[in-house]
Amino acid sequence: MTNTQVTLVQIDNYGPWTVTPEPRREVDLQTLQSRLYADLSQLIGNREGYVFFTRFDNMIAVTNGLDREAHALVQESVANRYPVTVSLGVATDPSPATALGDATDLLQAAGSAQDEDRTQILGGGFLAEEDRTDGDVQIAHFDVIDATGKYTDRLNAFDSFIHIEQGYAELMRHMRRAHDSLSFFVGGDNVIAVCPELDRAAYRDAIDHVAGEVGVDLQVGVGQARTAQDAGMGAKHALETCRHDGTDVEFASRR
Repeated sequence: MTNTQVTLVQIDNYGPWTVTPEPRREVDLQTLQSRLYADLSQLIGNREGYVFFTRFDNMIAVTNGLDREAHALVQESVANRYPVTVSLGVATDPSPATALGDATDLLQAAGSAQDEDRTQILGGGFLAEEDRTDGDVQIAHFDVIDATGKYTDRLNAFDSFIHIEQGYAELMRHMRRAHDSLSFFVGGDNVIAVCPELDRAAYRDAIDHVAGEVGVDLQVGVGQARTAQDAGMGAKHALETCRHDGTDVEFASRR
């Protein structure tokens, strides 16, 4: 059974800050957001976690193996490098969607994201070392079958983007509603989903659903491990098996 630790990263008072004392240039805001995401990806990635940018002012991380002290160090690093701070809500559950809901409730209970008095909140439940297992995190790595041949080399770049985004949006909705999973676009034609312990039939159902709804053909590699990065690497290797063998769903050996 999975037991996913999810951290919601929320920039404190970001909306008001972007227009105080006057509206800031969008190029500067985009640069800050992208750099903050890159730094968080490295800070948490160095501890075997994953970060996904979602809306940039809100980011979602899978943080199995990061305790309260590690989270506090991430907050301290951000505060030292940026003109903004971040609050972190943490929760653990077999369902990634439930864990994110609990982490969200925690930050919402502490105050509005645009409340200048709610800064650097850190709270929630951390998965104790003695409770961790080698199957805590299941990661699925989806990609579009022959995206280069079907889209990149045939359509203009924006129309290609539309097709990929349609596939991602339908997959994201289906995995959330049907399987309590959290799916994230990670560039190119790739989507990473953080899932409870799903079987081959559930992934094949997702692939069939997306193909039927928006005509985008997917394949997926699945990994399960103690940390997000180990599970993710297993998923990437399983996806390579799909590409090599022409299959649609492959599972990596448990790490």
